[in-house]
Amino acid sequence: MSTLTLVPMFAALGDETRWSILEALGEGDASASALAGRLPVSRQAIAKHLAVLEAVGVVESETVGREVRYRVLGSQLAETARRLDAIGAEWDRRLAAIKRIAESL
Repeated sequence: MSTLTLVPMFAALGDETRWSILEALGEGDASASALAGRLPVSRQAIAKHLAVLEAVGVVESETVGREVRYRVLGSQLAETARRLDAIGAEWDRRLAAIKRIAESL
C-alpha cells in the first residue's frame, strides 16, 4: 500500500459518519437500509458513504437476493495499522537518538 493510497483512505475515514458506518459494520455485515435504521443518516446518504468506503478498499459489497450487504475488509485496516506502527517506530527511533545526543552534551 503506497502513500498515495493512504491519503484517500484517511480522507474517507476522517469523516465522522463514515467512521460510524465502519464501526457499525465492525459488528456485522449490513445493508444501507439496516445501517440507516441504526444511524441518524438517510439511506441515500449511507449508500454514498458506503461507496466512498468501498472505493478506498475498506468495505466490500455482496448482493444477497435483492439486498446489497456490506462488510469491513479487516485486512486493509490491519495493513494500514501496520504502516502507522512502522511510522511510529521510526519516530521513536529518531527521538531516542536525539535524546542520546542531547544527554551526551
